[in-house]
Amino acid sequence: MKKKGLTIAIDGPSGAGKSTVARLLAKKLDYIYIDTGAMYRAVGWKTKQEGIDPSSEGKLAALCMKTAITIQSKNNDPRIFADGIDVSEAIRAPEMGMMASLVSQSPGVRARLLILQRKLGKNGGVVMDGRDIGTVVFPDAEIKFFLDASPEERGRRRYLELKAKGMNVDLAQITKGIQDRDQQDSSRSLAPLKKADDAILIDSTKCSIEETIETMMKVIAEKLKCQSSGQTRSHGSLSSR
Repeated sequence: MKKKGLTIAIDGPSGAGKSTVARLLAKKLDYIYIDTGAMYRAVGWKTKQEGIDPSSEGKLAALCMKTAITIQSKNNDPRIFADGIDVSEAIRAPEMGMMASLVSQSPGVRARLLILQRKLGKNGGVVMDGRDIGTVVFPDAEIKFFLDASPEERGRRRYLELKAKGMNVDLAQITKGIQDRDQQDSSRSLAPLKKADDAILIDSTKCSIEETIETMMKVIAEKLKCQSSGQTRSHGSLSSR
């Protein structure tokens, strides 16, 4: 089957803006957007609801196997469901970020979600964000970005996002939580957070969402142009300024 478009992978640490950028980029390209981080958060939410210890591999793997994780789009707003329950808002609570990091260390959980993620993106025309998309899920993706920003800036963004939703949060705690998750994600033995060798690094610390997307769109346009002419390009680091 002929692919319907490029497979675009966006990896990076917590709070870098991957989901926002990926969602808007997919809309701009008329591609499907898949938030893999939300899938892990949904498993983490279900784990907490069931009172299961995230370190219990057997129970966690069994839970993931029987839990239906689905994504539905409503007015261009992807909604994540766990066993038919819309958990889109609940999984954005700060504690769910660490829960996602904990359950993502489970081989059983990763194997289950890997199958689902590859199935969702197999036909191309997709923008998928996470922490191991370019290294594990789609190592042959035509375009790979690694979106990063300083821990302080990522903490500030997440703080403002949660405050806007009416949550009572503390900036210092949010930033500390992001740094803890960075350590947790990058040091795990299974599919750790890291930049793929051929991914383009984008530091968005001093860049707006619009500037970041503009930078990515230039790369995508160049890729499409190169594909049509049979050329290749080298990858490196980019800044939106």
